[in-house]
Amino acid sequence: MVNMDSDLRNRVIRPTQRIFTGRVVRFMDGYTREVRIGQPVLVAVLTAASVAGLLVMLVRTALSQSGGGARRKWKDLKKGPEFLVTPVRLRDDQGQLYEVELHGHLAQSAVHPSDWVQLTLRPQDVDLPPRIERIVNLTTGQLLTPRTATVWSHLGPPLLIQAVLGAVLVLLVAAAVVLV
Repeated sequence: MVNMDSDLRNRVIRPTQRIFTGRVVRFMDGYTREVRIGQPVLVAVLTAASVAGLLVMLVRTALSQSGGGARRKWKDLKKGPEFLVTPVRLRDDQGQLYEVELHGHLAQSAVHPSDWVQLTLRPQDVDLPPRIERIVNLTTGQLLTPRTATVWSHLGPPLLIQAVLGAVLVLLVAAAVVLV
């Protein structure tokens, strides 16, 4: 005969509350997931960057210097950055087993199985367990925030600076046209 109480305790469920306190049971094998990039955002950034790029190209041509470095292709930029997803199993003080997701990386020594943790969670799609936003390791007293790739880190500072300069240039030209 199966003990129903232990069977229910070993069933994995997803926490529904924003703050969850429990003991880390284990870290499952991680896998990668891609950050989705909205096409309108990418088009706006690349359009603004192209304006500044054209100005730089004209200056280089006037000074008869060679062209700039290698550019990333549209296909590469459209494909978002990948980040590590690690499913984490936890057990609350009643013995119930829960699963959440850790996005990004933490120091290897930051959290160990059997540590008591307090997690701040954010819901995701209905198919996915909640994502950890912040971890307070109650065993060690550490406050941890996992970091993952973003759209802005994927595009990179050079492209974003070029886009800002292009947007400023477009605004200056538009202001000059309106004032004349």
